[in-house]
Amino acid sequence: MNQKEVSEIRRRFRADRSNITKVAGVYVSDTGEILARFSQSVGLMLEDEKEKLLGVLKRTLSGGLGKNLLDLSIPTQEVAQGDKHKLLMKLRDSQLEDQEALEQFCQKIIETVTMETNYVILLACDNYDVPHKGRDALEGGESDQVYRYLLTCVCPVKLTKSNLSFQVKEGEFHNSKTDWVVGAPELGFLFPAFDSRATNLYGALLYSRSIADNHEDLIQAVFGAEPPMAAAAQRETFQSILGSSLEHACSLEVVKSVHAQLRDMIEEHKQSGEKEQLVISKPEVNHVLKTSGLSEAQVAAFDADFDETFGAHADLNPGNLVDAQRLEILTPDVKIHVTPDKQDLIETRVLGGAKYILIRAEEGVEVNGVPVEIQLP
Repeated sequence: MNQKEVSEIRRRFRADRSNITKVAGVYVSDTGEILARFSQSVGLMLEDEKEKLLGVLKRTLSGGLGKNLLDLSIPTQEVAQGDKHKLLMKLRDSQLEDQEALEQFCQKIIETVTMETNYVILLACDNYDVPHKGRDALEGGESDQVYRYLLTCVCPVKLTKSNLSFQVKEGEFHNSKTDWVVGAPELGFLFPAFDSRATNLYGALLYSRSIADNHEDLIQAVFGAEPPMAAAAQRETFQSILGSSLEHACSLEVVKSVHAQLRDMIEEHKQSGEKEQLVISKPEVNHVLKTSGLSEAQVAAFDADFDETFGAHADLNPGNLVDAQRLEILTPDVKIHVTPDKQDLIETRVLGGAKYILIRAEEGVEVNGVPVEIQLP
């Protein structure tokens, strides 16, 4: 799915647009015990309750593509004959009315999710009459098809603290009551995928609040699919193979050049307004390395490590490989953060046999908030 398609589905989660008639699921303890089961009509909820509920579901489609939102590809064999896919289809096609399928599905999630608090597994089903789009890309009144989808999210439930409150009628201070409150989703998914504004039974969109966790066990248990590498792991892996394959050739200037080129790609893609996720292949990464001054032998060494860790034909999101907002320089004792457009202020030198990181500084130097002057010798 691209960002435009995600945004189109996100707009469904308003009371005047959603066709969600009920929500269902279970309330689970932190030890994995089902404490309660629920199936509630959305139509009978108060308006503010409905808006809050739709807001929680909507959060399952938030964050960046390739970071918090990961495209999943379901194997053809699983779609054709797999029990996992059949279970998902039962839930979707029955619109959560199949209680046996609902129970079986929730057990799958409970077996693969670990929470430090109680949590709810919340499911909703919606029917979207996808409006036709003409050549001018504007939506028309007629519908080409109905996109029926299942949205699932897992939300922590936490006990609020007791606070001192002032009761106006009594004119007195009292402790407020504690209560169990549903938090923002930690993970969830949309099934099937909405690709090219149409149903794709071979795909799903996974949401993870943490970019360090791709919820591998859940992906395998629910979809039988190969889990994508988490965004945080992609960056750590890229940094690791860049350093290990280049060894002594991995200088500050090389890293600054790689960072700058990837950042420029991200910025150009952002300015273009392109909705498809930006990805780069190994040949494009190799080009970045070559234009950063590396030799053919050094690029070949990087190639070998790239194939082993990511796969020869992997496409990567540059936004997962570098921090486009800052350049970080770290020693055992010092951490330096530099905005990307000012990275030329940093250089390395060897003076008197000792290695130094030099930062050019003219005005506005502060130490712990105190303005200081740099004394000339």
